[in-house]
Amino acid sequence: MAEAKRTGIARRFYGKASGRSRVTMNRLKILVTIVNRAKADFYMDHIQSFGVNMQMVVFGKGTAPREIATAMGLADSDRAVIFSIIGEDKLRSALDSIEEKFNTIVGGKGIAYTIPMASIIGKSIFNFLSDNRDAVRRNEA
Repeated sequence: MAEAKRTGIARRFYGKASGRSRVTMNRLKILVTIVNRAKADFYMDHIQSFGVNMQMVVFGKGTAPREIATAMGLADSDRAVIFSIIGEDKLRSALDSIEEKFNTIVGGKGIAYTIPMASIIGKSIFNFLSDNRDAVRRNEA
């Protein structure tokens, strides 16, 4: 019984039933970007251009001893950690663009990495975080 139920769900969501259009799932990732605090707004705006609907920034301080930080040219230790929810389909272009910004902007160095999201509760929340505006509008109607 459970197997038949799962098969029906798979047909409905993955288009295996005849006459149904194929629906693809856009997996979500948490993009963590650590940058100089003065550049936080710039990077948040830039990341938002990749269809990111939810971001959070946390301010912190670097942990390297002052002598080491000065030797590495890191005089300012104030950092911003930006957490962004991004679709897997836009992740590669976002990371490439962020890397390009790290290399070209004065004082814009940083670190970016991703963490997979295992689950989300609620179809509306998933559609919002996936930047799926059509589905969000259908759910509101």
